[in-house]
Amino acid sequence: MTSRPAAPAAARPPTQPLAAPPPNSARAAPPPSSARAAPAQAAAPASSDKFIPPPLSKLEDTGLSLNYLSDLALKILYSSGYLTGFRIADLMTLPFIGIVDQILEFLKREKLVEVKGAGGFGEGAYQYAITGLGIERAREAMARNQYAGPAPVLIETYNSAVRRQAAKRIQVHQRTMRAALSHLVVSEKTFARIGPAANSGTSLFLYGAPGNGKTSIARSIGEMILGEDMYIPFAVDVDGQVIKVYDNVNHVEIKEEEVHTGNTGSLQASKLKRDTRWIKVKRPFVVVGGELTMAGLDLQFDDVNKFYEAPFQMKANGGMFLIDDFGRQQVRPRDLLNRWIVPLENRIDFLTLHTGRKITIPFEVLVVFSTNLPPKDLVDEAFLRRIRHKIEIVDPTFEEYREIFKRMAIAKKIAYDDKWLVYLLQEWYIKRNRKLRSNHPRDICEQIIDIASYLNLEPALTKELIDRACEGYFVEL
Repeated sequence: MTSRPAAPAAARPPTQPLAAPPPNSARAAPPPSSARAAPAQAAAPASSDKFIPPPLSKLEDTGLSLNYLSDLALKILYSSGYLTGFRIADLMTLPFIGIVDQILEFLKREKLVEVKGAGGFGEGAYQYAITGLGIERAREAMARNQYAGPAPVLIETYNSAVRRQAAKRIQVHQRTMRAALSHLVVSEKTFARIGPAANSGTSLFLYGAPGNGKTSIARSIGEMILGEDMYIPFAVDVDGQVIKVYDNVNHVEIKEEEVHTGNTGSLQASKLKRDTRWIKVKRPFVVVGGELTMAGLDLQFDDVNKFYEAPFQMKANGGMFLIDDFGRQQVRPRDLLNRWIVPLENRIDFLTLHTGRKITIPFEVLVVFSTNLPPKDLVDEAFLRRIRHKIEIVDPTFEEYREIFKRMAIAKKIAYDDKWLVYLLQEWYIKRNRKLRSNHPRDICEQIIDIASYLNLEPALTKELIDRACEGYFVEL
């Protein structure tokens, strides 16, 4: 193998490097507890260590009043027209037998809905339609809020579930971490610091020059420790106020095996043996960048629909929250950091309803700040002491750069030759006193592919393709 060029002392990058790119109460009568805890069945621990929301068998198990659930069913019918009992149960994510059948029976007695026909056997197959009186009642309910989805769980139940599941994160060991980071080129020093940071489950501050793989490392940590599943509710209720938690952008659903006990094909005939107001997801990995604002860290009240969207950190509970490009947000970094001081230290967060009432939720999130700005311009000592792990991501060494480039060339089917890498380093780095970055090999390889395609050539490391790629890629600042 052709030896690599010796770099002048002033041009040589640091020797400790990093990584490759690649109006009706919402509640039933509260239990005789000063804390007004969730119903006994909903709060009862699962039979195993793993949290599984216990199944519901009667209306009281939901913790929600009959009036509240009746209004929810009316809003669903008002929005959808004719629906079977089974379909209403599906949309409310509640069992038909024992709960939804009781709700529909109440609505029929009050002349708020009527049966329009049957699509099969049993009450669940009846077609239900909302009456004129029901429309009036539905409009009154929608004036309060227009939420018409899965029945929410009580905030106390949510808080308890988050805390139980937070304790079940996997522990990272060296072998596990080497497998998870095998696609990256990481120095031993950096490698030795990532593992303890991942195990802490609290906070991590990644800093260093751009292009050295901070985001790639953060994502790899997320994939490593968040591969297991957890349960989150579709929505949470706070004294009649609804907070929507689940969204299909930040949460990845895990399909569960259903036990079929009928032929309707509905949720009511496929028992999951748990409370179906919860959805099984991969542990959340929520990423925000420059678009983050202070408002995004509190409850988002929809003035039209009159219910809330959960903030990013609530959606990330039990998982990881990556603040990428920290310092480039639309708010001052110090204001953003001050917002995190109490949650990071006490592991609880305070959210504010539009009424001014504050609620408490767990803050069981691994928060990762990633920035390419100097830390002294962003943070002070008071904040840094609350960040348990600080890791600088430095430039790769020449040996690491070569390994990254070789991997990229092979992955992108570019003919690789060490002698042309030597030429690249001498001509475009050492002579020009340019710093090595971990993302350069990927970007230069992609430039070579684009140029070779235009010239109708096979992509390869040649003097001509390297020079043209670097001329088009590097900008003298």
